[in-house]
Amino acid sequence: MSEANAVLYNGSIVSRKKVPVFTMDEFIGTLSFFLSEGFFLSAYFGDKESGYLYAFCSDSGEGHIHVLSGRVEKGEFPSLVEKFPSVHLFEREIYEETGFIPKGHPRLKPVRFPQKGKFEIGEIPFFKVAGEEIHQVAVGPVHAGVIEPGHFRFQCHGEKVYHLEISLGYQHRGIEEQLAGGPFQSTPYLMETVSGDTTIGHMIAYCQVIESLTDTRISIAADIIRAVSLELERCANHIGDVGALAGDAGFLPTQSYCGRIRGDFLNMTALLCGNRFGRGLVVPGGVGSIPVPSTIDELYKRIESGLKEFLEAAGLMFANPGIVSRLESIGEVPYQDARALGLAGFAARASGVPRDIRHNFAYGYYRFSTIPMVTYDTGTVFARAYLRLLEVQESVQYLMEQLPVLKRIVEKDKTETLPLFKKPLKGNMLGVSLVEGWRGEICHVAMTDKMGKFEKYKIYDPSFRNWEGLARALRNEQISEFPLCNKSFNLSYCGHDL
Repeated sequence: MSEANAVLYNGSIVSRKKVPVFTMDEFIGTLSFFLSEGFFLSAYFGDKESGYLYAFCSDSGEGHIHVLSGRVEKGEFPSLVEKFPSVHLFEREIYEETGFIPKGHPRLKPVRFPQKGKFEIGEIPFFKVAGEEIHQVAVGPVHAGVIEPGHFRFQCHGEKVYHLEISLGYQHRGIEEQLAGGPFQSTPYLMETVSGDTTIGHMIAYCQVIESLTDTRISIAADIIRAVSLELERCANHIGDVGALAGDAGFLPTQSYCGRIRGDFLNMTALLCGNRFGRGLVVPGGVGSIPVPSTIDELYKRIESGLKEFLEAAGLMFANPGIVSRLESIGEVPYQDARALGLAGFAARASGVPRDIRHNFAYGYYRFSTIPMVTYDTGTVFARAYLRLLEVQESVQYLMEQLPVLKRIVEKDKTETLPLFKKPLKGNMLGVSLVEGWRGEICHVAMTDKMGKFEKYKIYDPSFRNWEGLARALRNEQISEFPLCNKSFNLSYCGHDL
């Protein structure tokens, strides 16, 4: 604990009484200091009932998470967007959810289309580029394929895109609102669907919060199973995206192979728990199923075979000079912009930003056995594609190292039982949990009331940050390159529309 603010580690808690409440000038000054020093803004939100703002600034070097709170005065607070673009969406969301006005914000439009009863900003027109022969191209929110709703507005001169504006929030899922007063029996099911292709990632983040609020320590076997399932989730999605990128580039062999191999990796997760997306596998207190030694042996064989096939399929595309040349020449997000926008995950690492929660804020079994961090430096579509290939190789190597360890533990301790978790949560506490999902940093923040119920539960999926990266990647590109740039991020609509 510092004199100025509360300091947490990943997966830890602190009494809400020990989080100092700053005046707004002190709060903004301290937040500005952390951001200017290169700290990452993991969470920034408001609480209408208390009239407070909360900011969580994470220090990749020390592994600390600094918690700030400030009292909003007269319903407004100073905007920091012009100096720190990474707060842009956070400030808009704060107004949308609480009515607190970020004074000086350059363009206070909705993050999500407002529902009845919310604080409505009013109609704000799309950004327009002036000049002769400038035209707009509108896509969505209803799309031609099986895809979630999102609207993309391109400002073009001929085929060149000068500006892309992305509007989301059509789904009004209300997950965070449903969490208030919990946890309920239905809460884990909501967490598993925050972003359906990141079931494992969000459930680990949630369980770390619950376990910290109940002083629960899970077994080594459960820790390894969680790490194994998280890496399988990463592999399945990265492999699927490499195939989808090949398809958008018109290279059908890699697309066809990777679609099938992705299914093989999803089936590996089903081998662990009976569900291809890992539903029911990660639960508070541990895991919902423990594999027998023969299952671990079968999983090992499948992973080894799956990597071999993926390398062959991906190698066809990355050995093709025409495809590589095209991917290398489009969708650049430079290092400076990736840092300024606060991009997360492989999208940030592809621009040279060395941040990976498994390393910088190690949790679970990653505290004892780490995976090498992979970065690239060009920030192009190729970088985001090739980084996936490299990360799959590192994840598979990790899996093949940990599965024999898990097998020895299971063979030695045949009495381990599944958790029956009914512990009450500690009251008047604040906890934060960070997880490196396959897209990037997942952040869950929980505040409990005096009865140990969720007074506030805030979730940030990496897509919340990275949609701005897609808009940057399209700047000065041909509009025909949108499918490749879009797929190189492959962001979640539902993970944004909470």
